[in-house]
Amino acid sequence: MQGRLEGKVAVITGGAGGIGKAAGKLFAAEGADVLLVDLEQAALDAACDEIGSNRVSSYVADVTRLADNHAMIERAVERYGGVDIFLANAGIEGDVKSIIDYEERRFDEVMAVNVKGSFLGLKAAIPAIEKRGGGSIVMTSSIAGLQGNINFSAYTASKHAVIGLMRSAALECAGKKIRVNTVNPSPVETRMMRSLEEGLAPGAGAAAKQMVLGTIPLGRYAEPEEIAGIMLFLASDESAFVTGSVYEVDGGMRT
Repeated sequence: MQGRLEGKVAVITGGAGGIGKAAGKLFAAEGADVLLVDLEQAALDAACDEIGSNRVSSYVADVTRLADNHAMIERAVERYGGVDIFLANAGIEGDVKSIIDYEERRFDEVMAVNVKGSFLGLKAAIPAIEKRGGGSIVMTSSIAGLQGNINFSAYTASKHAVIGLMRSAALECAGKKIRVNTVNPSPVETRMMRSLEEGLAPGAGAAAKQMVLGTIPLGRYAEPEEIAGIMLFLASDESAFVTGSVYEVDGGMRT
């Protein structure tokens, strides 16, 4: 049987992180050629080694720079002939602090990566995907993009903004046969959650995790592969009539 992404080319930012790496592995297994993009070559090399597929390669780029976004898309075109799927997945968590204690510099950093990075990625990816006759863009938002969160102002604001970008892009790109959607995970078993747990309860991350688990009806964090599975659906032709949509993968948190 052919894979669900046979003949497709995918660019994944935040490719060395838990969700990006899981998506890269799954997309490659389903027949796509995949370019993983992240800030550090060593982390990308480790991700590619772990995936262990000759369909996966890497490229170092900073998503907050327009030139880097254009360069990563150009590299995918050079290596694989074009781009069909763009997964705007790069993101940082910022600090766990009240608004009055949040440093302006840190707020700017979160918005630069999570919002500006997504915006610049769209600018670079849309023309390339249009040249292929259309495709799919999947943007990683968060359950935090759908509700307020105490002491997570920058991250929450940024993930709300990602949904706004997606909805605008979905309307602008419909005529180009490009679908745009967000995936909104609840906590996932990744490095980011270890950082947030420590921020919630310095020195007592395990206790913080138990507190968070109490808010999830299914009683556990998601695995990166479970988020990647929804991304695969949105990247594939199985979701050919899906655009402008928000996909919550939250274990029932907002039920």
